[in-house]
Amino acid sequence: MTRLGWARFLGIAFLRRFLRAVWDHLLYCSSLGGRGRYRRLKACVPPSHLVAEKDGKPTAAVGRAALCADDEGDSDLVTLKIGLLGDRHTGKTSFLIKYVGDLEEQRELHTAGLNTMDKVLFVRGARIAFSIWDVGGDDQFLDRVPAACQDAVAILVLFDLTNRSTLNNAIGWYQRARKWNKTAIPILIGTKFDDFAQLPVEMQWTIVNQARAYARAMKATLFFSSATHNINVNKIFKFVAAKLFNLPWSLERNLTIGEPIIDF
Repeated sequence: MTRLGWARFLGIAFLRRFLRAVWDHLLYCSSLGGRGRYRRLKACVPPSHLVAEKDGKPTAAVGRAALCADDEGDSDLVTLKIGLLGDRHTGKTSFLIKYVGDLEEQRELHTAGLNTMDKVLFVRGARIAFSIWDVGGDDQFLDRVPAACQDAVAILVLFDLTNRSTLNNAIGWYQRARKWNKTAIPILIGTKFDDFAQLPVEMQWTIVNQARAYARAMKATLFFSSATHNINVNKIFKFVAAKLFNLPWSLERNLTIGEPIIDF
């Protein structure tokens, strides 16, 4: 669905919810003063049927419907998909759990090459769920990329700031994503900033410059983050929400070495 199509679709949902939800506070991703509400949503398609195949090769992803009823049977919950890509050991799972905040989900997240978690929040009186699709970083799970990326509103490509090879591979992940989705908001995320900050300044300069160059090539916004210390994790999803819904929230650029970089 095009971005214009999303806008029309969401506008209908907002109008329907407005009169019944005027008392709800504006919360996007993690709100400025608190946390969004979250729970797992019932998938419309079982994980084993997410990718259709033809001649042994993945074709179009079946995926979920854009609007799915949750476990309570509600029909006014708008579900927006976000794809999460990157090499293994880049901290994707820790990043996801830090945002969603449900530690009880950890066992389920480690069981397959494609895992999902959802966070429900209120945006201008409408209930929105970010459905985040995390693809395993091993080559054996590359056939899950179409399922995670098709119909996504944003693609997050993660790399480990302390491992240059994961940064080198970020472009490959981005290219795979763009094969299935050419309109999603691209974001390049360097993880483990707390460890990166301990590296020699010269090495930090090199990695920062390479990451900025890759982000420009991807036409993506660049964030350095840390799940351990919750650095820029919530801010990344605030950025996605602000872009999607034209919310009045500005992002401040930070190119200071030794601090978590934000570049756009």
